[in-house]
Amino acid sequence: MSNGVAEKKRVLVVDDHPKLMNFMQLGLKFAGFEAVTADSGISALEAVRSNSLDIILLDIRMPDMDGFEVLRRLRKFSQIPVIAYSATPEYSTPALESGANAFLAKPFDMDQLTELINKLADHQE
Repeated sequence: MSNGVAEKKRVLVVDDHPKLMNFMQLGLKFAGFEAVTADSGISALEAVRSNSLDIILLDIRMPDMDGFEVLRRLRKFSQIPVIAYSATPEYSTPALESGANAFLAKPFDMDQLTELINKLADHQE
């Protein structure tokens, strides 16, 4: 930020559905974010360790490691903001208890998502 140009916020999208992940990546780029993706919980944790990220969008239901386990492991080494999401609204409380900063029920709209990203990522700085 020293050069006076605002850097794009880097968002990690974690989802095992390629179409949804691509849709979110495009939507985030259109909204002015830099989006990186991970298609599993394990690759998400690796991405956090190897990238400078501002926020994580985390699907709860994934085959190799669910979002709750990703959150538990992540919180052992990082306090990066996490927006958990799922088509199952009942996951909201356990997601927040596992360390998520916010929860969105699918389907959510991109405006709602970008507003939440800006709110949480700006809070970090």
